Amino acid sequence: MTKKKATKKKVAKKTAKKKTTKKTTKKVAVKKKAAKKATKKKAVKKVAKKATKKKVAKKVAKKATKKTAKKKPSVDLKKQLHDSILELIRVTSTVIPDDVQKVILESLKKEKEGTSAEYAMKIIEANIELAKKKSQPMCQDTGTILFFIEHPAGYHQNEFKKVVEKAVVEATKKGYLRQNSVDTLTGANNTMNIGLGHPSFHFHEHNKNTVEVKLMLKGGGCENVGAQYALPHTALDAGRDLKGVRKVILDAIVKAQGKGCGPGVLGVTIGGDRGAGFIDSKEQLLRKLDDSNSIPELDALERDIVETANKLGIGPMGFGGKTTLLGCKIGVLNRLPASYFVSVSYMCWAFRRQGVVLGANNEIKKWLY
Repeated sequence: MTKKKATKKKVAKKTAKKKTTKKTTKKVAVKKKAAKKATKKKAVKKVAKKATKKKVAKKVAKKATKKTAKKKPSVDLKKQLHDSILELIRVTSTVIPDDVQKVILESLKKEKEGTSAEYAMKIIEANIELAKKKSQPMCQDTGTILFFIEHPAGYHQNEFKKVVEKAVVEATKKGYLRQNSVDTLTGANNTMNIGLGHPSFHFHEHNKNTVEVKLMLKGGGCENVGAQYALPHTALDAGRDLKGVRKVILDAIVKAQGKGCGPGVLGVTIGGDRGAGFIDSKEQLLRKLDDSNSIPELDALERDIVETANKLGIGPMGFGGKTTLLGCKIGVLNRLPASYFVSVSYMCWAFRRQGVVLGANNEIKKWLY
């Protein structure tokens, strides 16, 4: 009995040891797993911290870049606009457009040798070359300064005006413009071409993203021989039709008799009211001399007016000859039933008009004439 009991005790002890060993092994395994998880969590936290630090660093860098960009802009847009307009004024005042010069040189060839007409045209040719070479005004009367601006929606017109006025003053100081803006009531001429209505601005919104600026310098001599007719005109037997329009345009040419520094170019508008007619007639002068009117009847009338005018014998400066008119451009506006106006704007041979397309930084991207 004693031996059996001893054997049973030994077996019990062995079983107990096995159970204890298993429990210990399980505990160790659990601890190892927990340790691994803890290590993984720490590693994840470290990675997260590093990522967060990188994000913060990027944000700080972006903010610093933005602040630097605000403090130091790459281009001064106002200064660039000022410089572009100043150059536009210089070129307009001193260099005649290619389309105009081409017609003038063709007209010179048509005049007879040794005539006053040929002499006058040669002086005009020499004047054009000298003005371009010396970068000096083609005429001492640098005229009314007319700006025509086509711009996208939301363009700041007042800011544009301020910059342009400064450029006009600078151009006057440099001699590209003469002091031509006179106070009507006092006769004072001390404003460097800045005053009520000077310069003259005409803004038009268009669907493009670019800004186009056209400049015309219109002298007083040619402005004086402009005219406006109300049809019917009984003295000329001119009715309310294109035949009547033709009669009054030719009447304006005959009355000018070479004044306004002929040969010139006519800008004509049929219709509109008195004010709108004259504004549009000036805008007709922005067309190139070698273009064609999109309205067939007006295209034919334009050609007929030039051909007929050059047969009148008035000639350059009224000296006689074959060149009385260099071109004629005719537009049309709707009118009231009670009114039928024909507005005629005359431009002298010193046809000073030029235009530019401005780039994103207000630099001159393209010349229009």
